[in-house]
Amino acid sequence: MAVLDLKVDSGVVVFDEAACRAAGKALHDQYVAASPFPSIVIDDFLDPDLLRQVVAEFPRSDGKTHFDRSQERLKYQYPPSEWSGPVTHSLFAAFNSDAFVGFLEEMTGISGLIVDPSFVGGGLHETKRGGHLGVHADFNQHVRLNVVRQLNLLIYLNENWDESYGGNLELWDKGMKTREVSVLPVLGRAVVFTTTLDSYHGQPDPVTCPPELSRRSMALYYYKAVEGGLATLPKRTTAFQVRPKSADQVDWRIRSKHLIDDWVPPVIRRRIKRI
Repeated sequence: MAVLDLKVDSGVVVFDEAACRAAGKALHDQYVAASPFPSIVIDDFLDPDLLRQVVAEFPRSDGKTHFDRSQERLKYQYPPSEWSGPVTHSLFAAFNSDAFVGFLEEMTGISGLIVDPSFVGGGLHETKRGGHLGVHADFNQHVRLNVVRQLNLLIYLNENWDESYGGNLELWDKGMKTREVSVLPVLGRAVVFTTTLDSYHGQPDPVTCPPELSRRSMALYYYKAVEGGLATLPKRTTAFQVRPKSADQVDWRIRSKHLIDDWVPPVIRRRIKRI
């Protein structure tokens, strides 16, 4: 039985708000007590048959661009404009509904969550054989909405995913000394975690699945307005970290960008960009 019940009415996915809030409240203590930061791994999160329909509608990667550098390789992101199926669109819309947001607020204790109708950086994700995503902390601001990121939701779409294929999501402590959580990305497994400047996570080891398979997931991010606006906060893009005793490479480009953003006056930054 799925943790969150839903119904499909005339092709539209609908969550029950009271049931969602009750389910979230039941998971609250587990979520806030988690280490290395507030988080939870939930098996059988949704009806697997519904997720199989999302898999059946999954976009093809033919001709699509992907990330290809030392920190992230063979990783594809598909925004709403590349979704072709009605079930996929309906389920993502349901994840932005008041009912589902109520589940997240009860579970995390974070009130006033704001959804992103454009799913910037989220949507459908895919990593091909040999691909990886280094351990990192996520971008923290949605500039167009003028909000700061609070939560990540990941739902995996990989049926019969053998442990030998790898692709595990890892959660690391703030000092990047210890991997505390490792999550195999199997069908119906969901991960929710609080997003901060040091909530380090990633899929750093290359996927070793057969070439006809890939690691697939749904990704959604939730935000909150902050008093004083975004100007009161440091602006960060994806900040990759280096695991101890690994071959991970420092992302000097992003580190330099953050240093400039923090210390160079805006008028000088604008002149540098023009040059």
